[in-house]
Amino acid sequence: MSRGAGRADGDGEAVGETNGSTDREELAAQVELLREENRRIRAEYARSRRSSYRRTALGLAVVGLLAGAGGWLFPGSRETLFVLAATGLFGAVFTYYLTPERFVAAAVGEAAARTHADGLAALAEDVGLSDERIYVRGADDRIRLFVPQRSAFTVPSDPSPGFLVSDDPAERGLVVDATGEALFGEFERTLDGPLGEDLPTAGDQLAAGLADGFELVDRATPEVDGRALRMGVTGSALGPVDGFDHPVASFVATGAARVLDEPVSVRVVSGDDRHDAVVVIEPVGERE
Repeated sequence: MSRGAGRADGDGEAVGETNGSTDREELAAQVELLREENRRIRAEYARSRRSSYRRTALGLAVVGLLAGAGGWLFPGSRETLFVLAATGLFGAVFTYYLTPERFVAAAVGEAAARTHADGLAALAEDVGLSDERIYVRGADDRIRLFVPQRSAFTVPSDPSPGFLVSDDPAERGLVVDATGEALFGEFERTLDGPLGEDLPTAGDQLAAGLADGFELVDRATPEVDGRALRMGVTGSALGPVDGFDHPVASFVATGAARVLDEPVSVRVVSGDDRHDAVVVIEPVGERE
C-alpha cells in the first residue's frame, strides 16, 4: 500500500511538473506573440508616416507639373506659373528624399529624458549640491551646466565636465555638458541666418525651434523683460520641464547664454491659464 501511495505521489509530482512546464511554454509563446505584434505595429506606424510624406511629395509634384503645363498654355502668366512649377517640383524632391526612415515614440523620448534627469538629480542630492542651475560657455565654445555646491557661488571661467574641487568653496560643484548644446547645434542648421543678436529676436527663434522645429512642445511663447527671458511652454513631449537639465529648458538656456554672452541662471515656475510652465532665464548677476 505504501509503495502504491508512493507511486501515486510520484505521478502527482510528475503531472505537476508537466503542467508547470506547459504553462511556462504557453506564457513564453504569448510573450513572443506580443513582441511580434509590437514590432508589427511599430513597422506599420513607420510605413504610414512614410506614406504620408510621400503622398505630400506626390501632391507637390502634381502641382508643379500642372503649373508648368499652364505656363506653356497661358503666356501672360508664364513667369508666375513657372516659378510655382519650380517651387512645387523642388518641394516634391525635397520632401521625398528627406522622408524619415525611423520614428521614435514620444513616450520613449520622455522615458530616456526622465531617466537622465533623475540620475543626475539623485547624484546632485547625494553630494549635497544646491538648487542653482547655471549655464555657462566654456573656452571651447560649448555651453555647460554648472550646479554649485553653495547658493553663494562663483561661476568657473572655463568649466570642464566633472566635479569641481577648489580651495575656494564658492567654486565647488558639478559640471555636465548641457543637453541643449547638442539640440542647439541642430537648430542652427535650420536657421535661414544667424541667431538673433538680441533676446526678443532670439526668443522668437528659440520658440519656433521648440514648437515647429523639434516639436518638443505644442506651443512656446517668449516674453522679454530687459535682459531676462521668460519662455512659456505648453504640451511638452518629454514630460514636465522642471527636471534636471530638461531638454526644453536646457535648449532655451543654451540659446540665451550665447546671445547674452554670459552665464545665465535657469528656473522653472508654474504656468498660468496660457502655459503649463514658464522657463525663466536671467543673467547670473541680475537675478531677482
